[in-house]
Amino acid sequence: MVTEKKDIVVLGAGVIGLTTALKIQETGRYNVTIIAEILPSDPKNIKYASQWAGAHHVSFTKRDHFQHPLDKETFEEMWRLSQNEASACFLQLPQTEFFTGEREQPSSLEHMPNFRHLTTDSEEVIGIPGAVHGEAFTTVTIDVPSYLNYLLSRFLGSGGRIVRGSVQHISQIAESGAHAFLPPAERFSSDGFPRPQKKPKAPAAIVVCVGLGARFLGGVEDADVYPIRGQTVLINAPWIRWGKTLSNLAAMEWTYVIPRRTGIVILGGTLEPNDWNATPRPETTRDIIERNLKFAPEIIPAHLRKDAEKPTLDDVLPLVVEEGCGFRPGRKGGLRLQAGSIQAPNTDRTIPVVYNYGHAGAGYISSFGSARVSLELLEKALQEWS
Repeated sequence: MVTEKKDIVVLGAGVIGLTTALKIQETGRYNVTIIAEILPSDPKNIKYASQWAGAHHVSFTKRDHFQHPLDKETFEEMWRLSQNEASACFLQLPQTEFFTGEREQPSSLEHMPNFRHLTTDSEEVIGIPGAVHGEAFTTVTIDVPSYLNYLLSRFLGSGGRIVRGSVQHISQIAESGAHAFLPPAERFSSDGFPRPQKKPKAPAAIVVCVGLGARFLGGVEDADVYPIRGQTVLINAPWIRWGKTLSNLAAMEWTYVIPRRTGIVILGGTLEPNDWNATPRPETTRDIIERNLKFAPEIIPAHLRKDAEKPTLDDVLPLVVEEGCGFRPGRKGGLRLQAGSIQAPNTDRTIPVVYNYGHAGAGYISSFGSARVSLELLEKALQEWS
């Protein structure tokens, strides 16, 4: 006997929404529709954090935290993809993390390929001002524009659907699904009169993956969600095929070099909680470049320097492609990954709602792991409410 597929609506088309929708759709048991205001192929928008990410896979979640295995699971999947069908979206490279203070041991990164500790007297550490130890390993960086569209095309190829729309309250979806956001040809009768071709159908469940939007979305309105502003500088430097970061936890300052397969390199960065300024600050751009020149002067090879001995800001400026500024979706208490429910308006029916948001700067890092947990929560909730 053929079981009818259940309709699921996923809100949000960032890396979390796309990965979660893909995970659900590829089971073959559901018809998934994504509703999102902004899509991966759109111009960059401050409302869409995933377009602004660096991004590399470097997890700092503590080993005893529930999110650590999700990060590890995601890395394993991204490593597989980087060697197979999505290789054009990734760059495998050596990564070095330097720290100005002590950090908890054992390291949360010990599962990474070619992992090794760098002690205070290591040659690599001695060459970094302020660093007291470090960790080296192999990881992947993600070409964000290509990867988001890869997820979208894979989702569509598996039978999923995406609809552009701005949802004000999840009760809209609980009552009528995606109907209000469909093209007129699907919403109205064939004779053009404004009466439905068929009664709007409520979904079997809703999955909320709206990032910072969870603060404002009716029916969610999570006051614990807040922006963590991040500013970066993108340069064209295809000779850079290594990544490294200097973490100054005391000053809450991270200086990093993240190269992409395309030759674009992200220089960062900032971590500014509750800062809503969406415009890059010129003084911050200058500070990011100057910090990176002290930390990693080799980003400018000698033949491109005015002074062969010491690179300067003027050496970097001709390479600048863009200044970036995005809002990481932070949340007090951390990631919200749980199931709840909503009463469908004008009915006695209760619809499951799965929440997957609040990843802060770890959306890419935990995307596949949190998508798997979302699917498990969804299926458990559907059983309970069926």
